[in-house]
Amino acid sequence: SIKRIITRMKVGLPSATLASAILLIGRKEVIQVTSFTLSNNVNLKSRRGNVVRNKLNAVELRGTEESTLTKNEEGNDDEVINVEFPPPLSKVDAVKRAATFWSSAVPIVASYYSKTIELQFKELLSGESLSDDEVEKVWDEQHQQGAIKLAETITSLKGFYIKTAQIIASRQDLFPKQYTEALSDFTDNVDPIPASLAKAVIVKELLHRGEKFEDVFSEFDEMPLGAASVAQVHRAILTEKYGGPKEVAIKIQRPSIESKLMGDIANLKALSKTFRENLPLDYYTVFSELEKQLQDEFDFVAEAVAMDRIYQTISRDENGLPCQPPVVVPRPVAGLVSKRVLVMDYLSGVPLSRAAEEMLKKGIDPDSPEAQLFGRKLLRGLTDVFGRCILETGFFHADPHPGNIFVLEDGSIGLIDFGQVKQISGRARETLSKVMVALDDRKSNDDVDDLSKIGDLALELGVEFNEDAGDLAPPAVAFWLFDGSVEELPGGYDLGELSPNSPVKELKSFPQDLVLVGRST
Repeated sequence: SIKRIITRMKVGLPSATLASAILLIGRKEVIQVTSFTLSNNVNLKSRRGNVVRNKLNAVELRGTEESTLTKNEEGNDDEVINVEFPPPLSKVDAVKRAATFWSSAVPIVASYYSKTIELQFKELLSGESLSDDEVEKVWDEQHQQGAIKLAETITSLKGFYIKTAQIIASRQDLFPKQYTEALSDFTDNVDPIPASLAKAVIVKELLHRGEKFEDVFSEFDEMPLGAASVAQVHRAILTEKYGGPKEVAIKIQRPSIESKLMGDIANLKALSKTFRENLPLDYYTVFSELEKQLQDEFDFVAEAVAMDRIYQTISRDENGLPCQPPVVVPRPVAGLVSKRVLVMDYLSGVPLSRAAEEMLKKGIDPDSPEAQLFGRKLLRGLTDVFGRCILETGFFHADPHPGNIFVLEDGSIGLIDFGQVKQISGRARETLSKVMVALDDRKSNDDVDDLSKIGDLALELGVEFNEDAGDLAPPAVAFWLFDGSVEELPGGYDLGELSPNSPVKELKSFPQDLVLVGRST
């Protein structure tokens, strides 16, 4: 197969299609190409002038973005597609985005400090403390103002800040409802790029010399199914030439988005490092891990491999025999994958973020027994998938916000967007497994021996605590991270991350490798 691919390279096969062909050879087993050496005299060029030399450690397109794309240069037609490709983020633009972010974020953070001082000053002057209801009202208003300002800033800047919004919106257990509600629209409803630009990216990435768009896709919906910070997805139908008629989804990367997003996360790292001592969690470590993962999210060839790898994990039982996967995972279409375009199976349904709305449209009461039964099915399927991936192979989907979890028309659950994945070590998997078993086997929430064992395992995971942390801080963090059934934490700690009495306040550092495990669980 490799020899046939090399032969096709010599006749001008696009390097992006070559990459997907190498990485997707054999649909039954996942092929990982770690190093493939060509003879030193091989010097092959794709139609874009990209050179493939010596080693294919990771296949990468190095071409620069043209300001316009012509069908003539591709040999398709004589007409010109007048589509402007956005240029990479300039240094001036990067400074402007950073200034906009800091001018918005710092006042939001500072307003909480000033409000705290204001309340303390009023109590000092009056000699009376506010009632619980009065305090709650004050902070509700503060949260509302901060949430509106943050949503406006993210709407203006977009980029990686949308990822931040998605994380906050999906954690109603950690953040005030004003923030989760204000940022909920960012889970699957980001401004899309024009369809003409999306098609131009497809032409540039996938089409061979002499091919037309209609040679590959007989239908293409110009209205995207969804748009996110990195890419957007369109429904299309493949031609017979490519195995059709078959309904597919095309994931298209936003042109020049990489420089914008990497600049944004640098701003967030700088902010979290500046306020490291005052934030409830070591967000610098969190953003450092997300930065590392984000770099992989721009490579759709790697995403296609991850998609197949996770499918292989969940489609086989503990004995290695084929089984029905608990969720539906789309499969990439071999030969139609490049670094910036990914063609895959189409899943017909709605994201979880809009499931309640769809239930009401169909006359289903979200509190009805039918809805409750579906909720159990949903939780069972997701628990099976993430439990198996995290604990069996250590390789898992690391971005499970409600926009990436689909409710399909037949009632089954779909999981999409494998751009962010994570591999953890065997030792981490073993310790996580021990934590889960210890939590499940405990006699009670205050049994001394159980709490000691769970706390020791939390320390074994690499979690570090402040020197003055309470003795029950380690088991409290383990309960907080991994046991959603508890209503009270050991040691009297509060469940809310932003609470002054949260066990998170006791953390000195959290292992970077486990940041995404915590997010997924």
